[in-house]
Order: sequence, then C-alpha cells, then structure tokens
Amino acid sequence: MVMDKLGTSLQDALKKLVGAGRIDERTVNEVVKDIQRAMLQADVNVKLVMALSKNIKDRALNEEVPSGTSVREHVIRIVYQELVNILGEGTDIPLTPHKIMMIGLQGSGKTTTTSKLARYFQRKGLRPAVICADTFRPGAYQQLKTLCEGLNVPFYGEEGNPDAVGIVERGLKELEKYDIQIIDTAGRHSLEVDLIEEMEQIHAVANPDYKLLVLDAGIGQQASEQARAFNESIGISGVVISKLDGTAKGGGTLSAVAATNSSIAFIGTGETPDDLEKFEPDRFISRLLGMGDIKSLVEKAEEALSEKEMDIESMMKGKFTLKDMYNQLEAMNKMGPMKQIMQMLPLGGMGIKVPEDAYKVTQDKMTRFRVLMDSMTEEEMLNPRIIGSSRIKRISRGSGCAPEEVRELLKYHKTMQNAMKGLRGGKFNMQKMLKKMGM
Repeated sequence: MVMDKLGTSLQDALKKLVGAGRIDERTVNEVVKDIQRAMLQADVNVKLVMALSKNIKDRALNEEVPSGTSVREHVIRIVYQELVNILGEGTDIPLTPHKIMMIGLQGSGKTTTTSKLARYFQRKGLRPAVICADTFRPGAYQQLKTLCEGLNVPFYGEEGNPDAVGIVERGLKELEKYDIQIIDTAGRHSLEVDLIEEMEQIHAVANPDYKLLVLDAGIGQQASEQARAFNESIGISGVVISKLDGTAKGGGTLSAVAATNSSIAFIGTGETPDDLEKFEPDRFISRLLGMGDIKSLVEKAEEALSEKEMDIESMMKGKFTLKDMYNQLEAMNKMGPMKQIMQMLPLGGMGIKVPEDAYKVTQDKMTRFRVLMDSMTEEEMLNPRIIGSSRIKRISRGSGCAPEEVRELLKYHKTMQNAMKGLRGGKFNMQKMLKKMGM
C-alpha cells in the first residue's frame, strides 16, 4: 500500500480509542501523541503536525457529540476530517476532450507518468494520444514510444529533431482527432532559464487546458519549493506525485504540495501502467485509516468486468461456472495487486488484519487456479460436477500442478458458488467468506 507504515501507525493509534474503557483527556492525549509520532516519521512538516494535533485535541474535548454517535466514533471522525483538511482538495480533471502539458524536473518520473495518464483516460473510455516534446534527454523518445505502443496509444515524435516547439505544433495537428492530447516536455536538473523559455514557448503554441507538474514523492518537504517555482513560471493546474509507493517521505510531499495552495491531481501507486490514481483526499485518508474505499473498488471492478462477458443474473441464482470464475479472476488481475484490492475493503473497521505474507500467497493461488482452468475442456468449465478422479489426473498432468491443487480449485469454486447464493439472499458475511477463502 501507498505509505504503508504511516497507515499502520495511524490505525494502531485509533485502536486505543476502540480498546479504551472510556474516552477522557488522558486517552485523547495518548492518541494525539501517537498520531504526532506517525506523521513526523512520514516527514510531515513539524508545524503542520502540531497544528493538526491541537485541532484534534480541541475538537475531541470540546465539541458536542452528535446524537446517535458514540464518543469513540466522534473522535475517529475528527481525526479523519483533520487529516483530510491537511491535504486540501484534489484537482478535478474532467473526462472531456482537452490538452494536457506535463512538466517537471529530470528524474521525476514524468515520461512514465505521461504513459500512465494516457492509460487512465483510456480506461475511462476516452481516446488519448501522446506527443514527445522532450528533446533534451537521450532516450526519451524511444522510452515514451515503447510505452505508448504497449498500451496501443497513438504517439507522435520526431527523433533527433531538437525543435520541441515545432514538434508540438505538428503533433497537435496530427493528433487533433483524439479526445485527449498529452504533451510530455523536457526536464532539467533544476529550473533553468532555457527550460523556462522552452516551457513558455510550448505553452503559447499548445494553449493547454491543464498543466500538470510531476514530483517525485522521495523529495519530501522540498516539494513545496518546486511547486512554487513552476507555478510562478507558467502556472500549474495540479500536481502528480510519482513513486509514492516506494518512499517514507510521502507524507512530506503530500502535505508540502497542499501547503503551497497547489492541489494534487493524481498519485503514482506502483510500477504498472494502471498504477495511477485520481487523488481524492477523503478516499485516500479513508484507506490510510483502514476504513476502506468501497467507491474506488467498485469503479475498478466496473472497469475490469466491462471487458468480460458474465451472466450476473445466473451467477446470483447460483449458476456460477468455472468459466465465470475464470473471468472473475481475470478481472481481478486487471484491477491490480491483491493487496491494493483488499485495502479498499474496510477491514480495519471489521477488526480484520491481513498478514503481509498472505497477500502474496493469495495472489499466487489465484494465478495457479487460472493455470489449472487453462487445462480444462469447455464442458468441464461449464459443468464442474463432471470432474471426477480421472479428469483430475488429466488436468493435473496438463497444468503441471498437483492433483490436490485441482481439488482445492473445485472446493474454492463451490465456496464462491455458495457465496453468490448468499448474496442473493442477503446472507453474505464478508468476514466469514474471507476466512473460508483463505484470505
């Protein structure tokens, strides 16, 4: 998970509220101290942390508890609201035709982020296209071209031509029929005069609707200096924070950007093309506190399932075949790593803590199941009841898996089939099902 350590520390702090016999000033002080420690370790600015602590403490001790809400729920809600306030509002990039100009220093992950952004709009049903205007960094053209080809995204560039402004002008004409045109510009090691001049010239020619600054999460609180400098040069519409999954300084970057009155548009959450999320502070903090993010999970599921044919009505009646399950596993694979999916569920609020190593085991198990089903006939996929001992042996040999794994798959399928029936009858118990599924 993005900022895993911070999330765990904050969740541990809130557990004190759940376990406390009564919520008094001493309990609140202990929780606030734990939150302070967690935020400082995540590189959040000291002044911001102290202001956050004061707000939480003042509100927790002085605000009247709303009717129908327990004191514990009220304090947890205050912590959630104050953390959301630190991050400010996210940049809203509408799903309509527009031009985007990507800017940032060299090494920030701008080129990779450009391709991820194209993939984001592609998943939303729009037709993106990319222009390579980075004529400064050797290899930028080939890197972006390869990334776009892998995503089947139209690409324009002129390898070896140093005229970035001319490339943008010609690229926009070439790609004008597409919904989204994303321009990847050059970066430098610092905000130098020639970089500013080139950005201003490209800006004048392209007249972009949005200018997104890409910042490496690893720079921490220094993010505020870069955000201010770029904003003063050509103005920025929003910030994309890259590599947020691999640094302990993510809290510093997030809070520093918000402190400059800039807003965050997207966050990079991993290395694959799909690992770019629209930044919404409330959803982000909800996941961080273990409260889940059901809305994002549903959106991911809808995107993944839209590409697979499933008879949902039959499935809900219990007619859940191995073929349906195969499509479901394929969809889950498209949604991202199991860990990301599970962290969108409110497991913290249900008292469920998934061990770190369980994620890999579960992901590996899903992969093995798909391999096994690839060795089955169409008839077996549609009617698993016909799979007896002789068929199990054949499937085992064909897949290179042990017969026990085939039996485990059939047992898992039966569990899922019963779950579908349970959903229809309103008897679905998430905690019980997760236990049965070995998660």
